[in-house]
Amino acid sequence: MNKIKLSSISTDAPKDISKEETKEITKQLLKELDELQNLLYAEHKHSLLVIVQGMDASGKDGLIRKVIGSMNPYGVTIQSYKAPTAEEMDHDFLWRIHRCAPAKGAVQVFNRSHYEDILIQRVHKWIDDKTAQKRMKAINHFEWLLTEHNNTTILKFYLHVSQEEQAARLKERTEDPKKMWKYNAKDLTEAKLWKEYMEMYEDAFENCNDIPWIIVPADRNWYKEYVVAKTLVETLRSLDMEYPVLNK
Repeated sequence: MNKIKLSSISTDAPKDISKEETKEITKQLLKELDELQNLLYAEHKHSLLVIVQGMDASGKDGLIRKVIGSMNPYGVTIQSYKAPTAEEMDHDFLWRIHRCAPAKGAVQVFNRSHYEDILIQRVHKWIDDKTAQKRMKAINHFEWLLTEHNNTTILKFYLHVSQEEQAARLKERTEDPKKMWKYNAKDLTEAKLWKEYMEMYEDAFENCNDIPWIIVPADRNWYKEYVVAKTLVETLRSLDMEYPVLNK
């Protein structure tokens, strides 16, 4: 695998793609996604883990609401990861992650994930590079365990937003009354560490790529939703699932 260099990857939708046509295709994909998730739940042989990573204001919450929200909530769980609690800190860094791994028939979504433990912790130098290398090795083993021993398919999305678009969205949170609830002064502090975060993300992509990362251009929400919906549908189709039949 060639090393991913985020600065060389566009954050925008392709110029030759129609917004309206793409949004219509996405609607059809979401209908099929709902049907496929129902089949996943009914067959009860596979599980799906969807990891969503990205900088602040890259649109993780909106993506989950629009795409994941199209599925039956009965078979879908969304777990957000913030700073670990005191109890979580008393365990290994994967403890809080592993207990939320998807059961057979389920779709589990991680809004941020175990990757935070090799991203923000490295950026702020709460762990050193030696510890980070050990954690990346553990992450690879953990993801292998899920895929090999619980029939879990893992999709890892990085929402690739530009620094300029992030700044505009963070500014909007200070001006739009409907978005002020999202405002967090810490986001502005983290935004100043853009270069450091890009380096840590690229290192994670290089060292935790047994399951490849999907880099999703995220400056245009309609295109981001299309890419993720299309990937989810194609992945579930590939499982070649069937509804159980009665034994007569």
